[in-house]
Amino acid sequence: MNFTDKLNALKKEKDVAILAHYYVDEEIQALADYVGDSFYLAQKGRELTNKRIIMAGVYFMGETIKTLNPDKKVYNLNWLADCPMAHMANEKDIVDMRNKYDDLAVVTYVNSTIETKALSDVCVTSSNAAKICKKLKEKNIFFIPDKNLGAYVSEELPDKNFIFNKGACPRHNQISKEDLLALKDLHPRAKVLAHPECKREVLDLSDYIGSTKGIINEASKSSADEFIVVTVKAIRYELERLNPDKTFYFLDKLTCLNMNMHKKEDLLTCMDDPFNEVKIDEDLRQKALKPLERMLELGK
Repeated sequence: MNFTDKLNALKKEKDVAILAHYYVDEEIQALADYVGDSFYLAQKGRELTNKRIIMAGVYFMGETIKTLNPDKKVYNLNWLADCPMAHMANEKDIVDMRNKYDDLAVVTYVNSTIETKALSDVCVTSSNAAKICKKLKEKNIFFIPDKNLGAYVSEELPDKNFIFNKGACPRHNQISKEDLLALKDLHPRAKVLAHPECKREVLDLSDYIGSTKGIINEASKSSADEFIVVTVKAIRYELERLNPDKTFYFLDKLTCLNMNMHKKEDLLTCMDDPFNEVKIDEDLRQKALKPLERMLELGK
C-alpha cells in the first residue's frame, strides 16, 4: 500500500479532514482536502462534519479551528510550527489603549495567539481587514499585531484613526525595495504581486497588493504571463497548478521556516502524539470565540 492509500484509509477510519495553508510544502497541499488562506480555512473548518481535523499551518491556525469547533478533535500537523508575529502584541498595550481612547476597537489580525484574540473586539485577515474595519462604528482602531497590514488598511479608510502595533511578519518585513528592484531588473516584463504584510517601500513598487488568495486570483485573471510574487514561496504550487502557462519569480528570502516544519509523513502520525492535539481552556475559548464569530459575520 502506497502513502496516499494509507492516508486515505486513515482518513476514512478516523473520519479526518485535512486543511492546509498555501504556505506549507507542496506535497502536503496536494494531499490536503482543502487548501486556502486563513479566512477560508476558518470558514471551511466550521462547515465540516468530520470528527477530526488536521491543520497543516502554524499554531494559531489550529487554535482558530478548535475555537470555532469545540466538539471536534483538532490536530496541528506539527505542534512546534509557530508564528513569531502572533506573539508581537501584549495585554498591557491593549489595556493602555482602551484607557486612552473611549471610542476604540481592538482589531486583531488572525495571525495572533488565542490570548490576544480573547482581548479583542474583532479579528480580521488580510483578505477582509479593510471591509471589516469600514463596518466598525468606532473611529479609533488599534490594529494588532502587524503594523504593515494595519498601515495598508488605514490608507483605504482615512476617516478612521489607526494606532499601530510594533509587530510584523519576519519574512515579509525583511524585503526591501532594493531586493525587489533587483528582481525587476532581471524580469522587466513581470507584473509585481505583493502581500500587504510587506513594507510600504515594497508596496509602492507593486502592480497589485492583496491577500494570498487575492494574489492567486489576480495572477489567474491577468493577461500578463510573467509575475514577481512577493509573498511566501510555497504559494508557487497553487499558482502553477492554476496557471501552467505562466511564469512566477520569487525572492529566496521569502521562505516561512515554521510552515516548512511540516512533512507529509506527519499526516499519518500526528494524531498519535498528544502534543499535537489542540486543547483550549473553555473560558478562554469563549472569549476568543466572539471576535472570531464577528469576523466571519462581518467578513461575508
